[in-house]
Amino acid sequence: MICTFFGHRDCPETIKPRLREVLVDLIINHDVDMFYVGHQGQFDAYVHNELKKLKQEYPQINYAVVLAYMPGKKTEYDDYFDTMLPEGIEIIHPHYAISWRNNWMLKQSNYVVTYITHSWGGAYQYAEKARRQKKVVINLKNLLTLT
Repeated sequence: MICTFFGHRDCPETIKPRLREVLVDLIINHDVDMFYVGHQGQFDAYVHNELKKLKQEYPQINYAVVLAYMPGKKTEYDDYFDTMLPEGIEIIHPHYAISWRNNWMLKQSNYVVTYITHSWGGAYQYAEKARRQKKVVINLKNLLTLT
């Protein structure tokens, strides 16, 4: 089973514990063993960092940071060992690359984990598209305990 992620560029650090809980549940109870994550914002960074940690605990899982563009400067992304470019993206105009990449990730996935707080923007658009495609969508925003 495969999981992907869509979230707002900015998100609070308080999602980290719930993100971990959801990922562990997907691994243990839903046989998710492949994760695709983008690299556009804070949400993606939190997911990527947690997947690196979980790979140590659950060596059967794999993950990839799915790039929307060919890497440019070395400082653009410091470590390329866990990245991939989806086949076909090399012919996509850069203006459409993120949308094309997101559609590719969604097509592969059974589960979609999101962090969405408002009903506009790309994260919301892809969560809705996932729902229409009958994917299991888990919004971390709805699962957070308010303190």
